[in-house]
Order: sequence, then C-alpha cells, then structure tokens
Amino acid sequence: MMKESNNPKRMRPPPDRMGSQSSQAAETTDATTDLTTLKRPLHEYVATVSERTEVRRGVPLPMGTHEYGRGVNFAFFSRHASRVRLELFDHPHDAMTAKGIDLDPARHRTGDVWHIWVEGIQPGQLYAYRVDGPYQPNDGHRFNFNRLLLDPFATAISPLPDWDFGPARGDDPSAPERDVVCSTVDDAGAMPKCVFMQEHFHWQDDQPPRHPWSKTMIYETHVRGFTIHPTSQVMHPGTYRGLMEKIPYFQDLGVTAVELMPIQEFNSHQVIGINPHSGQPLTSTPSPAKGPRAASISSPVTMASRCMIS
Repeated sequence: MMKESNNPKRMRPPPDRMGSQSSQAAETTDATTDLTTLKRPLHEYVATVSERTEVRRGVPLPMGTHEYGRGVNFAFFSRHASRVRLELFDHPHDAMTAKGIDLDPARHRTGDVWHIWVEGIQPGQLYAYRVDGPYQPNDGHRFNFNRLLLDPFATAISPLPDWDFGPARGDDPSAPERDVVCSTVDDAGAMPKCVFMQEHFHWQDDQPPRHPWSKTMIYETHVRGFTIHPTSQVMHPGTYRGLMEKIPYFQDLGVTAVELMPIQEFNSHQVIGINPHSGQPLTSTPSPAKGPRAASISSPVTMASRCMIS
C-alpha cells in the first residue's frame, strides 16, 4: 500500500519538453543513445527496453524515480561526484548489471543533481547507482566506483536473506591502516537493489474520517511485527494486508487512527543496544524472526521510507 497524492506536478510534460532551448536542440541530435549493454539481455522486468532505447536529459526535480510519459526520470544528488552510472538489474541477487548508463555531466547534471530519463522502464525494475569521485576519508569523501549505491529516495528495495554489509565497506579491511586504501572488490551481488514502484494509487471515494482530537485514539504499531505471529490468525501475516484484517480489532478497542512506525527496512545486525522494532533498550530481548523487517504488501520487495497515518 502506497499513499499517493493527486499533485498537479505529476501532470507535467515529459522531461524532454521541460529543458532550455539549447537542451531541446541537443535532444534532437542525440535522442537515441547506445546503452552499455553487458553479457545477457534484459528479460522479466525490463523486456520493453531495447538494445537501442531512447534516453533524454531528464529533469533534476523531483528527486528519486518518477514516471513521465513512456519512461521514468531518475534524479540523484551528489555534489562532489565526478562520474555517475545508472545500472539496471534483472534479479535481486545479480552481480552483473543488465544495462549500465553513464551520465554525461554536461548534459545530465543540474547543480548538484544528476538526472536522466529512460524510455520503457516498467514497475518492478531493479536499479542502483555507481558514483566516482575523490577518495579522501579525512575530508569525508569515500567515493568508490566498485560500490553499488542505493537511491535515498527509493520507496522500496529488494530483500536480502541476511543483512551482511561487510562487502559494502569502501576501504580495504586488509590494509594496515583503516580507510587509507580503497577497496577494489565489487559488491553488487551482495547488495539490495532499489525497486521502481508504480506511484499512482486510486483512492476512489475514500475520505479522512476527521475525528475530533478530543475523541481521537492513536494506536502505534509495527507493520510486520503486529501480525507476524501465528496467534494473530490473519491470512497475510506480517504485511499491510494482514494489518487490514485487524481493523475490526482496532475498532473494538476504540482506536480511531493507526500510526505505522517504523515501516522502513533496517539492518538487524546493527541494533546498537536497542530493540529495532520498538526502540526500547535491549533487556534479554529475543532475536526477531528471520525475514524482511520492513512493511510489505505481499510482494518480494520491502518498503524503504514511507510513513502512513490512517
């Protein structure tokens, strides 16, 4: 379940119509671009993206991924990057990208935002970035083109069987001094990928109940934890669907609103002394059950950064 608004910005024309006159001229001479196609052809997620697909300049806002016309606009912030590549994947655990698109800083950068529009991207497409730049840990720069980066504005990521981010370290752990030597090991096979999600949600005739504050009772819960145990007796445990099955239970309690926190995925190995489900200090707290910790509808993706009050 994804909460979407009928924002007029969604109705803007495709990015190729939104640039300056000079950029529009560039599109007419370079509208079709050869992508860096690697060993195997696309299938399953991106069957409509051909070997020669239309790639346009795109727009810097909004950030993240947004559907425009026959394609998707990608916008990614990096002030100090010298090189950015968008990579598309077929499967969550693929180490080899299906397509890589190098962004031209003269054409695909506006200020600190790198952007590109790609034709034929469909919902469910897996993607990530590679970003190059200075490797100067003392100055806070740890760019490493061998590292796959998630889009911070992604609304969903692919699940991992185990959250082991050891391969994601940008430095070489075997070096005598930490952070000094940049790692040359590629981590794509061990990293989750971002998932492009369809943004449009039809609310039909649904309207907020507008309960007065004096009669409001808010119930805060964790989407997965609330129904994952068999005693919840729901058909879809650990998901939004399972939560919906418990609406009569909330009503019996007199609850008028449900606050879902947290719904984002997290690394279960980095609990820093607190229960990641509740934020409370760990006092002989049992380990959470295996499986994605994030809110999930019923698909093999995990939600990344949406919060909802209903």
